[in-house]
Amino acid sequence: SKGVGSKTPRLSDCRDSSLIRGAVRGGQEAQRLALSPDQAKMPNPVAVFEVQGMGSFEAEIFVDKMPETSGNFLSLVKEGFYDGVHFHRVIKDFMLQFGCPFAKDPKNPRNGTGGPNPNSTYEVNGAQKKRNGEGSIPDEHTAKISNEIGTLSMANAGPNSGGSQFFINTVHNSFLDWFDRTNPDSKHPVFGKVISGMDVVKKIESAKTDPNDNPVQPIKMVSVKIK
Repeated sequence: SKGVGSKTPRLSDCRDSSLIRGAVRGGQEAQRLALSPDQAKMPNPVAVFEVQGMGSFEAEIFVDKMPETSGNFLSLVKEGFYDGVHFHRVIKDFMLQFGCPFAKDPKNPRNGTGGPNPNSTYEVNGAQKKRNGEGSIPDEHTAKISNEIGTLSMANAGPNSGGSQFFINTVHNSFLDWFDRTNPDSKHPVFGKVISGMDVVKKIESAKTDPNDNPVQPIKMVSVKIK
């Protein structure tokens, strides 16, 4: 099962004129690249999550800081992968877990174990990449972004096992940070953050759940779209 464990922890002087001309040309080239539309200066995309009967929330996706993980998520959104999937694990004062394809059936006993198809492709900065034989992507342990309230973070079942499942932190779960040395067994990279509709997130968090933390009344994601 891919998840976040239990609530208890179980992330020089150039005088030569040719060198000067070269430096100027290099500076101009750097400026041209910096202004290119596919560079990080462009605004990050915003995902809109429409939850049945509850409303919607929006999240900024950190393409600038987390291109691999964000590219994987955005590719899945474009495929409609998340549409019709239910939240399968909700723990108050902890997090909301989502994104298992088996959770199109909210009571499927395999909920929490699924992901993208093996060896399927996703796009990172315009380049095609391939998931591994289990449908997972490499861990992106680069930007030190903490699992703060409202952040979107990758669920996994160990190293390099993240796929489609992620969770929304409803409290600051710093012990889940990949760079937190107090809990070396939990490494969950953050790739986005809720920027509006946190009241909807809180509504989901307050749902009554069964002993497996699955909402008693199913909570369905109607659609996830990019603005």
